[in-house]
Amino acid sequence: MGLLTPDFGLFFWTLIAFLLVLFVLGKFAWKPILNSLSEREDSITKSLATAEQARKEMASLKSENETLLQKAREERSLMLKEAKDNAEKLISDATAKAKSEYERIVADAQAAISQQKQAALTDVKNQVGNLVIEVAEKVLRKQLSNKGEQEALIKDLVDNVKLN
Repeated sequence: MGLLTPDFGLFFWTLIAFLLVLFVLGKFAWKPILNSLSEREDSITKSLATAEQARKEMASLKSENETLLQKAREERSLMLKEAKDNAEKLISDATAKAKSEYERIVADAQAAISQQKQAALTDVKNQVGNLVIEVAEKVLRKQLSNKGEQEALIKDLVDNVKLN
């Protein structure tokens, strides 16, 4: 029970020890502790300001990234549209070129067929003419083997020839 009701001597020496510790701490430790607490407070304040600035920069970067992504998407869609248009143009050009080439080939083939047809007709006419001449020659040789028949034929031909 002596601790709950201390006597005057214990109280006096405890007070002296407390004041001595308070004086020593105030003289040597209080200023460094307050300085370190002040520095710590300043560093926390600066860290909070830096964190806030970093948060603002991140928000700004995020909006810039969104803007860049949107531009990239627009450019991509534009490039895809241009590529599609170019492909369609190439296809239509190739189709038109193939059609004109087809028409040219058909026209050339028809011209060649017409020329070959004319050549064949000319050849047939020449062969028919040659056959007619051969047949006529054979008929005339047979009929003209006689001198009287020759003279009659010549007279008949002369009579049939019209003079201009």
